[in-house]
Amino acid sequence: MDVEVRPATVFEDVRTLVGPKRPDANVCWCLSYRIPSKLNNDLKGPERGEFVAGLLADGPLGVMAYDGDEPVGWAAVAPRADTTFATNRKIPHVDDLPVWSLWCIRVRPGHRGRGISHALIKGAIDYARRGGAPALEAYPLDNGAAKVDLTMAYAGLRANFEAAGFRQVGTTTSVLNGHPRVLMRHDLN
Repeated sequence: MDVEVRPATVFEDVRTLVGPKRPDANVCWCLSYRIPSKLNNDLKGPERGEFVAGLLADGPLGVMAYDGDEPVGWAAVAPRADTTFATNRKIPHVDDLPVWSLWCIRVRPGHRGRGISHALIKGAIDYARRGGAPALEAYPLDNGAAKVDLTMAYAGLRANFEAAGFRQVGTTTSVLNGHPRVLMRHDLN
């Protein structure tokens, strides 16, 4: 696999992975955990993409995987304090460490099954480390061997995070698609 992971800075590439097929659609744009719920609910159609473009003007929003020049994967990564995970009641804080969060992984159809999600997790670890994070947290599904609806697999799968060196440090009361989410952490120091 010849995939390169680098900071997500190019709006068109981000749109390719998390934007809508129709500009007026109200898709997530991976804003659900990045901004307060009220603002997230107020942004409609093209406003969502414009908001993301504004965020990108301030810096990367995570990491992207590229196959040559083609964007094929996305991972949302930011300091937990800058996300709604800072106040999320279902996903607890383990301690007062200023951790970063990795909460969304997306691989484009036609590129799945090639290890891109693993490359994105590794790229997110490297990105958080370069950003000065002492640890990176993720909140993946604990699905065992059960199949997961791809729409709800955005949180990632526990086994993929374990393969990248994450360890479970807590439980959550969050459930996606019938699967509990676990709190996992990768120490970066």
